[in-house]
Amino acid sequence: MKIMKAAAMAVVSAVALAGVSATASAGEFDGVTVNILTRPGPVIAGPLKERGADFEKLTGAKIVVNEVPFAEIFPKIQNDWTTGTNSIDMGVFAAGWGVELDAAGLLEDLDPHVAKDTKIEMADIAPYFREFGQKIGGKTKLLMVDGDFQMVYYRTDVLEKAGLQPPKTWQDYIDIAAKIHGQDMNGDGEADYGSCIFKKRNAQSYFAIQTIASSLVQTQGTAQGFHFDNATMKPLINNEAWKKAFEIYKETGKYGPPEELNMDIGDTRAVFKAGRCGLLIEWGDPGTLQLDADAEKVKGKIYAVSAVGSKEVLDRATGKLVPVTKENAPNSIDGINYAPFAAFGGWAGAINAKADEKKKAAAYAFLSYMNQPAQSNVDVTIGSTGYNPYRLSQLASTDLWVKAGMPKELAENYLGAINGALNNPNMASDMKIPGAQQYTGVVLDTELARYLAGEITVDEALANIEEGWEKITEDFGRDEQIKAQALALGL
Repeated sequence: MKIMKAAAMAVVSAVALAGVSATASAGEFDGVTVNILTRPGPVIAGPLKERGADFEKLTGAKIVVNEVPFAEIFPKIQNDWTTGTNSIDMGVFAAGWGVELDAAGLLEDLDPHVAKDTKIEMADIAPYFREFGQKIGGKTKLLMVDGDFQMVYYRTDVLEKAGLQPPKTWQDYIDIAAKIHGQDMNGDGEADYGSCIFKKRNAQSYFAIQTIASSLVQTQGTAQGFHFDNATMKPLINNEAWKKAFEIYKETGKYGPPEELNMDIGDTRAVFKAGRCGLLIEWGDPGTLQLDADAEKVKGKIYAVSAVGSKEVLDRATGKLVPVTKENAPNSIDGINYAPFAAFGGWAGAINAKADEKKKAAAYAFLSYMNQPAQSNVDVTIGSTGYNPYRLSQLASTDLWVKAGMPKELAENYLGAINGALNNPNMASDMKIPGAQQYTGVVLDTELARYLAGEITVDEALANIEEGWEKITEDFGRDEQIKAQALALGL
């Protein structure tokens, strides 16, 4: 895969002059340095560095990629831009975080740049990512470099051997995990795991729990949301639906690696690439990661379903779970409510509104370069980049993926699962309001970790989250948050 990656990058570099943003030309940005802040590579940061070196040769702009741990990205950018330090020209972070930064007037409006850009091919970006990921209040404030939502993956060979079908409900997930747990899935003579989910505290565990909860709470389409009552911003957390999600999440641990509570995304990826996982919750990466040289045991064997659902959903008036019907869940299929969760929403770039104008121009030109099909259509097919598809052209045909080394049958499954999620009218959006990182990355994550560790009960965890969310809402102002929620969900 590394050889394929190098070859792909070389080809793109050779023809890259034709792909630079219409706003940039050779030597135009000589002497201009663009400082970018994002997470550590090779995931996400790696392609920015590699493409940055090409971009410097093409335009003269020096691209400097600064890396910090995931939990430090948002506060560092917020502090730098709020205090006027302005040492960061562009951030590449979760698209949903942009709302809070924009509310403080920190993000550059990219629409004037887009209007002059003949290379961006904006109509080719899938509607969800174009409208919900890149826009805030109807204006383009970010550009995607990645499209993120979580799916459930399964080992085709393991399930076939056991005579099992892929899960449709979360109860199916538990049942399958229980039946296949302890089998030797990679032929090394050791017992392997029914389920692998990253559950480390202060990492990304809080995304996976929402993937489970969304199908129990959201039934009326993306605009309904599943975190708050949109009219009052009262949390929808302390109820039977979220309780069930917490309990399911904890139960998966019975069939996971013994050290699962200390595993982040990189740890679980190493385990499933070694062929030790029967089921997993993940972003789009396993589809391409299984093509890596160190994943030979699972190449072509890790398939996906666009969503796992629930036969019960929340009655918001009572806080109770009730059976799915076409009345309470109009998009349900065969009595199952599905709500694919756009976890994280995708990595996107935003430009500091207070940056020097020449830096802004260079930053936009580079961001456009990363986003354009000539570059992104290569990057999303390489597992090590961490970039997942977000353009229609990347999802319309298996050709790109087969060319990248993916078996055609796997490519058909992979794209089918992604398109199934993107086309679901009940797709659940990640939180995109001021304080989003505090609501989920701090309060939800902390109480979930305490529950998983056995420090508190599920009822205590949900009560603590409700209290914490209410405090954040009051701190930002309830009326302001109601307006922000409506803006984020397109109400």
